[in-house]
Amino acid sequence: MLVELGIDSITESVYRILLTNPSGGIQQWAAQLDLPVAEVRRSLDQLSEMSLVTMSTEDSPQVQVIHPLLGLEALLARQQAELAARQQQVEETQAAAAELLAFYAHKQSTSSAGVQFLDGIDAIRSYIVTLHSRVREEFLTFAPGGPQTAENMRASRPLNTRMLKRGVQMRTIYLESIRRDRATMEHAQWLESLGAKIRTAPALPNRVIIHDQRTALIATDIENTAVGAVVVTNPGMISLLYTLFEQVWQSAEPFDASPERTPGKLTAQQAEVLRQMTQGRTDEAIAASLGVSTRTVRRISTNLLQLVGAQSRFQAGVHAVQRGYLPATPQ
Repeated sequence: MLVELGIDSITESVYRILLTNPSGGIQQWAAQLDLPVAEVRRSLDQLSEMSLVTMSTEDSPQVQVIHPLLGLEALLARQQAELAARQQQVEETQAAAAELLAFYAHKQSTSSAGVQFLDGIDAIRSYIVTLHSRVREEFLTFAPGGPQTAENMRASRPLNTRMLKRGVQMRTIYLESIRRDRATMEHAQWLESLGAKIRTAPALPNRVIIHDQRTALIATDIENTAVGAVVVTNPGMISLLYTLFEQVWQSAEPFDASPERTPGKLTAQQAEVLRQMTQGRTDEAIAASLGVSTRTVRRISTNLLQLVGAQSRFQAGVHAVQRGYLPATPQ
């Protein structure tokens, strides 16, 4: 039963005898279990090493059993510490392997324009591990898709912890829709507690990561970011992406602020839905860009048509401009 804790069957039987007959001696315990005295002594040594019993150093050792609750809790804590150490070792090995693979892929690339393609989610995750290990100054992220998956948040925690503890400046822009998802909000709050800066925007152009203004990772398909990504190292392209990030950052809402209604009586999310409606985008496309369900977009669009007194989406754009809900010219 206790084999998962590293206790073999014979040692477990000795431990159970000690619990039921703690005042007996080695000879008595050996007789009860029909075991050689040497085998009982070996088991006692193992139990002592595991801090489940204490033994005197006299020739006829006195054995004192530690209360099982305390002893097993200490054993579990030690195993958890060992597991954490092994996990860290695995992560470091993964980072080293990912960096080696990225180096190999870079050397094999025939592109001379500072662009490299990553095929599939495994290649993307490996490269992200490499980015976290290489970043020294700044790590910028567009995080579309709305509420983040539990798996992604769990996987990113150790990477983000090590990066932020090194003093890296981290800025992330999430979609405004995360404000209605408790798990993602708690994750963002945790990031801020470590020194990261978080803001939200009603819509984001794509999933993008910019590392030290030297490398960028861009999803090839915003609606399915697991398909692949492009690694960009071309300085001109990096400059454009960095400028785009700064523009979105300046207009995004600070994480600890309540989103304001802009302009007129519209929230930023309503204004974004209305803007995309007038561009002729479908409800499904709008939902994907905002990280919400199609049902939510349909509800918002229906309310907007009523609010501006329009019968169609085209008419909604005209009325919205006339009533001051949208600017007359694109900003």
